Amino acid sequence: MKRIKNFDFVRIDDFSATPKYQQLGNSILEGIRQKKLKEGDIMPSINEISFEFNISRVTVEKGYNELRKKGILDSIPGKGYFIKNTETSQNLRIFLLFNKLSNHKKIIYDSFVETLGDQAAIDFYVYNNDFSLFQRILNQKKGNYTHYVIIPHFVEDEEKAYQVINQLPKDKLILLDKLPSAITDNFGAVYENFEQDIYSALQQALEQLSKYHSLNIIFPENTYFSQEIIAGFKNFCRDFAFQYQVIHELENHNISKGEVYINLMEDDLVTLIDKIMLTSLKVGEDVGVISYNETPLKRLILNGLTTISTDFKAMGRSTAELVLSNSKKHISNPFYLTLRASL
Repeated sequence: MKRIKNFDFVRIDDFSATPKYQQLGNSILEGIRQKKLKEGDIMPSINEISFEFNISRVTVEKGYNELRKKGILDSIPGKGYFIKNTETSQNLRIFLLFNKLSNHKKIIYDSFVETLGDQAAIDFYVYNNDFSLFQRILNQKKGNYTHYVIIPHFVEDEEKAYQVINQLPKDKLILLDKLPSAITDNFGAVYENFEQDIYSALQQALEQLSKYHSLNIIFPENTYFSQEIIAGFKNFCRDFAFQYQVIHELENHNISKGEVYINLMEDDLVTLIDKIMLTSLKVGEDVGVISYNETPLKRLILNGLTTISTDFKAMGRSTAELVLSNSKKHISNPFYLTLRASL
């Protein structure tokens, strides 16, 4: 057995959202694929890796043990961990880039990872809806990836971002949530049909909406949400003769009887509920509330919030299936109305 004395196969990125123990495991598997590591090689000790990369011993041990469970590593008392097996099913290396972290994004991520199983190493990054950070991450991380999986949501510089995405190899590209027409050529996508989704959801709630005269949507001016949502909302109101208003800022708006409020942002939902509670209006009778994006808590708020929401778990699963099949299909993600007492 040969003891590995250098660390050039290990890649730990402090800016990555991928847990460091997974980064360590992925590095070892990549080292095996590149034949830097061979069967029988003795790995650096837990203390050595911990000191070299300034990560805890617990993190290193967890990374080693995860590969031990997969049969890649084993250990010998007095010698440490060694490469037991170089046969790995992990042939996919995925660059995963989300616009932000949230409960909904976690559902997508968990479903994506679960569906891929042990077949992929994932480098996960978050750019916080910021174009400059998005561009910097992509420029730094262009590498030997089999797939680039990206959620393209931007508050500013959207067109510049699309130019950057268009420079990626399209046979490796999969877009999530949004399908911009500016992205050209043949690539995979799992997207929301924003305009049709809100129209269809409101149409399903037509019986409940009929006791109100006006529909309001709370849509901040500076937001990454698609303007197609506004188009679908307005089309529905015109087709079914509802008065309507697009509210950009809720703070100075007066809540009135006979109106329904559709909120997209969680912060706006808190403000909306606070303002309703200051009135004598009864939710579900005098005033209606519809909230974007289903969460377990919304079953309890106001005796049950009516929600309209894409299926986040299906989005993650469908994206993973595109990766596994190397497909370039465009899949419209399911969208649901959940009626509750707030309407």
